[in-house]
Amino acid sequence: MKKIIVSVFAIAFGVAAVQAQEIPERKHDDMHHHSDYKKHDGKEMADLNLTEDQKAKFKTLNEEQHKKMADLKKQDNITVKESREKMETLRKDHHTKMQAILTPDQRNLIEKKKEERKVKMAEMNKARGERMKKELNLTDAQSAKLDASRKKMGEKMKSIRDDKSLTEEQKKEKNKELKMQQKESLKSILTEEQLKKLEENKKHRGGKKTSV
Repeated sequence: MKKIIVSVFAIAFGVAAVQAQEIPERKHDDMHHHSDYKKHDGKEMADLNLTEDQKAKFKTLNEEQHKKMADLKKQDNITVKESREKMETLRKDHHTKMQAILTPDQRNLIEKKKEERKVKMAEMNKARGERMKKELNLTDAQSAKLDASRKKMGEKMKSIRDDKSLTEEQKKEKNKELKMQQKESLKSILTEEQLKKLEENKKHRGGKKTSV
């Protein structure tokens, strides 16, 4: 049942991606949010009200996908690029078949939950931005620049996530590059004292990597 939960909600929230629609201020916050989402998975699965037939189909589909992926990894007569392309094709086919198992109402419900989470994420990002402004004593100009930077980063990550021509591995690499750019952008916005304070706050929160 747990694998069914993961697979169904992968449809809605694009687990391959960060579903990092917004940029988290701190990694530990992002992990906390992920933990919160897991708490709701059971309720949301109940809301979908999957039939026993649907559960059985998801189980069979997931087992088939697992075997196909395993068989692909065993192939040593193809290039890395070909392997990635085939893997992406398998993922897309799996996604399409999973969507077909759900009813229109169930798919609509997943979209509704997706939109609700986007709103909640936006609210949490706003709260984190306000907290950061207070902790680092940011000027209005700095705060505005950080907000603009987060928004721009979010748009770029969404563009990468929606780019059907990229494999999951390529998306990960591009997201990694974006995070490095974001880190450099942070250095150009904050003063040395603020950057130092940011590092201190990171240590106080358990040494988690900070992403603004």
